Amino acid sequence: MSAAIFAISAMNTQKGHPMPVRPMLAALALTVSSLPVLAQTAAPNEVVGTWRMVQATVDPGGEDIAAFGPNPNSLLIFTSDMHFAAVLTNGDTPDFSSGTQGEGTDAENRTAMASSIGFFGTYTVDEDGVFSGNRVEGSTFPNWVGSTRTTEELTLTVEGDQMFEVFTLAEGARIEIEWQRVP
Repeated sequence: MSAAIFAISAMNTQKGHPMPVRPMLAALALTVSSLPVLAQTAAPNEVVGTWRMVQATVDPGGEDIAAFGPNPNSLLIFTSDMHFAAVLTNGDTPDFSSGTQGEGTDAENRTAMASSIGFFGTYTVDEDGVFSGNRVEGSTFPNWVGSTRTTEELTLTVEGDQMFEVFTLAEGARIEIEWQRVP
């Protein structure tokens, strides 16, 4: 420690007179000792990461329907810089007979649109790291663009590597989704 005191004293001389070392060391010690406390005050973001859909049900008035079929193929990604992206699809949606995206039949296009959705935007967490809302910036369903959801419409509850989503649509239907964290 005496080498550190000497180095600080040597660096902080003005006209050959050392600056007081003790007040500088006290300030440095106080600053360094408070750093771990500051780092511990911010709770970890519970939702950050990649999530794969396990199952989803929609209840449009008393009946539970598999929202994305019995084999959903969907990912939800939350980044540490507070952005999210979701691609929700029915894994059993049939291929287009033409094999080309822009050349599906009317029925194929309707089926594809009705069984999938993609959207992205930003999200927030509260001081405990719990999801507190999102804002949709882009979506394959244009009516969602610009919408903001709070915990009144959308809740995400994380329990270990599982996340449970409850989303109440404007028309009153309730969607419940179970997600599994992707390692």
